[in-house]
Amino acid sequence: MYKGIGVSEGIGIGKALLIEEHSLEYTPKQVEDAAAEKTRFHDAVDVFCKNTQAQADTLRKSVGEKEAEIMLGHISIVQDPFLLGEVDKLIGEGQCAEAAFDSMCNMFIQIFSAADDDVTKQRAADVRDVRSGVLGILLGISEVKLSDAPAGTVICVKELTPSMIAEINKENISGILTETGSTTSHSAILARVLEIPAVMSVQDITKAAKNGDTVIVDGSKGTVIVSPDDEQLRCYNEKREKFMQEKKELEKFRGKPTVSADGTVYELVCNIGKPDDAAKALEFDGEGVGLFRTEFLFMDKTSVPTEEEQFKEYKKAAMILSGRPLIIRTLDIGGDKDIPCLGLAKEENPFMGFRAIRYCLKNRDLFRIQLRAILRASAFGNVSIMFPLITCVEEVREGKALVEELKAELKAEGIAYDENIKVGIMTETAAAGIIADLLAKESDFFSIGTNDLTGYTMAADRGNSDVSYLYSALQPSVLRMIRSIITAAREQNIPVGMCGEAAADPMMIPLLISFGLTEFSVSAPSVLRVRKCISAWTKQKADEAADHVLSLATEKEVRDYLKTV
Repeated sequence: MYKGIGVSEGIGIGKALLIEEHSLEYTPKQVEDAAAEKTRFHDAVDVFCKNTQAQADTLRKSVGEKEAEIMLGHISIVQDPFLLGEVDKLIGEGQCAEAAFDSMCNMFIQIFSAADDDVTKQRAADVRDVRSGVLGILLGISEVKLSDAPAGTVICVKELTPSMIAEINKENISGILTETGSTTSHSAILARVLEIPAVMSVQDITKAAKNGDTVIVDGSKGTVIVSPDDEQLRCYNEKREKFMQEKKELEKFRGKPTVSADGTVYELVCNIGKPDDAAKALEFDGEGVGLFRTEFLFMDKTSVPTEEEQFKEYKKAAMILSGRPLIIRTLDIGGDKDIPCLGLAKEENPFMGFRAIRYCLKNRDLFRIQLRAILRASAFGNVSIMFPLITCVEEVREGKALVEELKAELKAEGIAYDENIKVGIMTETAAAGIIADLLAKESDFFSIGTNDLTGYTMAADRGNSDVSYLYSALQPSVLRMIRSIITAAREQNIPVGMCGEAAADPMMIPLLISFGLTEFSVSAPSVLRVRKCISAWTKQKADEAADHVLSLATEKEVRDYLKTV
């Protein structure tokens, strides 16, 4: 059995098809006719764009507009004026097209790969995909195509690129296995949309499996079995049938309110990173957006998005939601989120440093642009503002004062906005938990970010394997912190939601019901599963579970108990 990262749930059973990548090696050479070499390069770019557009059109027809935009994003990368200009400059200095383009792509790959968060690292994978495509055209190498894969195929490849997956006939693919990738990679996103079980980052799977081997892919658990025995096949066939039945059962909750067994209604919304994700939230039956991560609008940019550019994006999300809630988090950068166009200074300990609300309050021009854009968008929907990484009352007051200042500006300019727009905070630090009663008096709502809250409370970096055993929202200290935050919000009569990964954890849900959470903000594919889980609990039963959990002393005791309830 092999282990990896389960990125697309379900059980796939089929025959392995190993995809061997073509060599893109070339011999750099000096060119005499720079003009002709530039023409050769731009012709290759044009062919790449034409091929990629065709792939985008295929995806648009098979799965949807949002997925097609992944491929269109590759066209944007290769048509970037800075990239093209620098390649032309290098060719003018005598480099061949292959070397010049390869050099510039490698520069971007290094920048994006150095980031600590998966979303930024995904940009590196996209650039690698673009580099391979253009170099392949320049070198006269045919692309890897999967459109002819027979039914019952399990794809095994070192790195599955979006351009490969765009060629897939999903009816013929039982599973996907790769040696690289993560849950946030574009290939993982496409696998989920296509509903193909997938496990990524399986070490040496292209050596372990041979063409034609029977392979089991458990995308839910992240496990892989090569050449299973009869008992394993029987077991996983049963698991596959059970999974499909459970998925069918979840559809009964589509279009229904999110309500507990004793009639308490909850708000079940989604976390998004781009305006078009709002449509995906509705497609999965989300009731709005509890977290719009605006930093994604700043990534891959050579300059800071203007007020008008941001306004259009926020307005688009608000219009898609048609009056449903849209909570827009102001720029949350630093820590594991680097944005090259902002030129953030390197810090010894960035998670404890100049990030999020701290950065924005010190960079007023940047902050004013974003807040004005959000305020303008509030005229087109049910928009709220949320400040990240709050640690003291002064930060909330200063942020709110700037919002009021900008309201006055817009009013004087005759620009519409929601005069009653709500301003809330992310409670994701131990400091915020300790003074939650004071912060509740200054805020219109709370949203608990359990990822950072867990890390800061436990002093544990989730990316450090040596301390990963400490990084759990089920740690008694974290649970008490969450309860304290919710209690403070309830006592001040303000809504309190949760937008961290714990909000979708079935083991956490009864505790959150007991503590008094009012809003669950989860990934779009988790909506129906969370709604079903909430429907199974009464407040009395949840209280009984929570009372027992709070009497336990260790994370293991908590986890073992919650597995039984």
